[in-house]
Amino acid sequence: MISKRIIPCLDIRDGMVVKGVNFENVKDIADPVEMAQRYNNEGADELVFYDITASVEKRKLFDDVLVKVASQIFIPLTVGGAIQTLEDFERVLKCGADKVSVNSGAIKDPEIIEKAARKYGSQCVVLSMDVKRVDGAFKVFTMGGRKETPIEAISWAVEGVERGAGELVVNSIDTDGVRGGFDLDMLDAIAEKVNVPIIASGGAGCKEDFAELFTHKGIDAGLAAGIFHTGELRIKDLKEYLQEKKVEMRV
Repeated sequence: MISKRIIPCLDIRDGMVVKGVNFENVKDIADPVEMAQRYNNEGADELVFYDITASVEKRKLFDDVLVKVASQIFIPLTVGGAIQTLEDFERVLKCGADKVSVNSGAIKDPEIIEKAARKYGSQCVVLSMDVKRVDGAFKVFTMGGRKETPIEAISWAVEGVERGAGELVVNSIDTDGVRGGFDLDMLDAIAEKVNVPIIASGGAGCKEDFAELFTHKGIDAGLAAGIFHTGELRIKDLKEYLQEKKVEMRV
């Protein structure tokens, strides 16, 4: 049985870790290097680093912050933010990333998924999707959840995998920061159509939410930010609880 993964997420704005609700009301909360060290020591399986305003501000992500974070951890690091070209992949990987997350850039040019998968391998290419319900349909949003697209999320997930994405991060805008549980209906709908690992993001409020998540087929990891950042839930305690619930974990 493949172990499930617990993944903290560092959303970075102006060099600081931030957190909001439903992708809005974002506030500074911590230094990213200190927080990365903490999660590395607490037993996180991986770490995700998103420069959440890079695309909106039309700039490259903060290389200096990324290099500092990567130098302090010994767990896989996924990085995203304004990834538009193969040169962006190369730059981020050279800064210490193990995997590169592409979101708006892939919508603008879907071929970047294929090109990156051919050059670096599918295991390096993560398709991140910010998804929200619009008139009963799952729609993909860009620019940090600010801009609605006409793209339907399930079909986009399928296309992304067909083009070479080796993993999906599915971010629910509806549940982000609300702490009412993961968006299981949306996750189930996507998991039914793809055969790559899915990282569920948005809505974790307690350890029971993770236990419920991992009863759903096709979900390989739970990603969260606020509940870990505040110390309300420690990763070590979460893993011990999940093991008691017969969820295969790496401790």
